[in-house]
Amino acid sequence: MQQGMESKKKIEVEELKNVNEFGDGVSWYRGAMLGKGRFGYVYLANLKNPKSKNRYLPSVMAVKSAEVSVSGSIQKEREVLSNIKGCPYVIRCFGDETTSGNNGVMAYNLLLEYGSGGTLAERINKLGLDEFEVRLYTRSMLRGLNHIHAIGYVHCDMKPENVLLVPNSSKGSIEFRAKIGDLGLAKRENQSKKRRLEPYWRGTPMYLSPEAVADNVQESPADVWALGCIVLEMLTGKPPWDQKDAEDVLRKIGEGHELPEIPGDLSKEAKDFLKGCFVRKPTYRWTAEMLLIHPFVEGLCDDDGVEEQEEVEDINEVDSMQLVTETDDEVTYSQEDWSCISEEESVGYWSEDDTEITEDEVASCFAEERMSIRSSSIDSGFNSMIDTSSQVASRNPSNNSSKCPSKFTIPAGVLALGGRREI
Repeated sequence: MQQGMESKKKIEVEELKNVNEFGDGVSWYRGAMLGKGRFGYVYLANLKNPKSKNRYLPSVMAVKSAEVSVSGSIQKEREVLSNIKGCPYVIRCFGDETTSGNNGVMAYNLLLEYGSGGTLAERINKLGLDEFEVRLYTRSMLRGLNHIHAIGYVHCDMKPENVLLVPNSSKGSIEFRAKIGDLGLAKRENQSKKRRLEPYWRGTPMYLSPEAVADNVQESPADVWALGCIVLEMLTGKPPWDQKDAEDVLRKIGEGHELPEIPGDLSKEAKDFLKGCFVRKPTYRWTAEMLLIHPFVEGLCDDDGVEEQEEVEDINEVDSMQLVTETDDEVTYSQEDWSCISEEESVGYWSEDDTEITEDEVASCFAEERMSIRSSSIDSGFNSMIDTSSQVASRNPSNNSSKCPSKFTIPAGVLALGGRREI
């Protein structure tokens, strides 16, 4: 008994130590630890002045943090979330911030929407789900995946632990709504052949597709396979494979050419939906867009509650003067520092195209600064002003220039449905 109390006290001390190690933000306090993983730690965060009229952040958030030198995965997630923002079925990002702890440790922090309902994995393990709730959560995940794939990204790590539950604002028959989170392993779809030959896969063995195991190929069909595994787990309360050892699971998926077992007592719609997900050849597997019109999820009322998006600004776009009025604390905010990513991390997350575009952005920023100096000169004359404005029009630097893919491939089978449709 005493040993158990000492162990609990030790954990509490360790959590307090971790909180103090990373420090608080300009306008938020760091709270209790919610979890930790390969990327770092996740904490609860509360605004210092939640009643402020100029509030630009929600009163409660989740903050994903890591020491700056090892924050490459979190910074990559920030980039992806910036590109795919606007979807109510993906966890929202409110910006990032660098903080300093009591011992001088510099931490990179990603401010995210808080899933007060916990993860889908916790929901499955504690309560179990009826088929109606499974169908609603499935449709939400499909809508999120469809948006992610349409923007040109692959999640690569879809699993119940990475699906968060947020309160259902529509006050329907279910308490929470499912949202896709944790995009630290996401990548651009259809990268160059050089990138496809990487000798590893991303994600968790239990949810990997056959092509990921056998050929190290992870494109949008791999996310659909993983979604099928999640749906099967929601319906049965058990993982898609009964083996616990990762090597055994990979052997079954790759060398064994096996499929997850679909119980016979499921509804006809559920079994047919899962069969569309568990097609070994990715070219014949249903896409997220196709599955959205499957009878298993089609025809449901919007009971999962697409809330009206509250206007919450990105903390990095808020004027510094507004930040000063939010708190009396000294403002020590700095923008994200991409130079802190190690060479090893950059190899795993950056493509050659990204590097070229980033160099263009840097050149564009310098050009803009020079133009600003020229336009401020009173003696430059009308012709100089025209010259400056024409340069601005031709350059037109944008924060999103390197983040939006120039193209993406329409998945096989979509045209057979009569083109894209509003879902």
